[in-house]
Amino acid sequence: MAFIHHTTMTPGKLELLTGWLPKQSWYVGDAETPELVKAGGFRLDDPEGAVGIEFMVVVDAAAQEPVAYLVPMSYRGAALEGGPGEALIGTSEHGVLGTRWIYDGVHDPVLMAQLRALLRGEAMPQHQSESDTPDPTVTVHGTGPEEGFDVHVNRVLRPAETAQSSSGHLVAGWTRPDGTAARGVFATVAPR
Repeated sequence: MAFIHHTTMTPGKLELLTGWLPKQSWYVGDAETPELVKAGGFRLDDPEGAVGIEFMVVVDAAAQEPVAYLVPMSYRGAALEGGPGEALIGTSEHGVLGTRWIYDGVHDPVLMAQLRALLRGEAMPQHQSESDTPDPTVTVHGTGPEEGFDVHVNRVLRPAETAQSSSGHLVAGWTRPDGTAARGVFATVAPR
């Protein structure tokens, strides 16, 4: 199980995401500088213990209507070899672990393998900020096929408990800026 260090990161995750998010094709905000608030998420464990895996929900409170974004992130102690340049969100100095390379997790093979394992029922979602603590609020409905399958990560989250025409989907929650809870589909399975 991953150990969560309660320490500083400089620059912080929200600071890195504030510069990175508006450059993404799926960004729907109208501001060049979003006002991001951490709103939820969960973690998965890397069986090798080398890569940190976090699915973070951030809400852009600057938008006319607050928009929730899902940003899967991987944290590495060295650059991801062969990863596309646009996959790097940035680097940060971790108070315990030193320099961390933070990637958009959809481009990280370790994160995607663990997401597929979760969708097959072979991995356990973990609490976002507590070590060795499963998160029972993250649920998988249906499962992915035994063999290969594609996964679609929903970047812009909308409240809904079910996915449309999906053999399997991942549902989790976040908190809106007004303090109310929302749940939606984070990822869906598509057979190859």
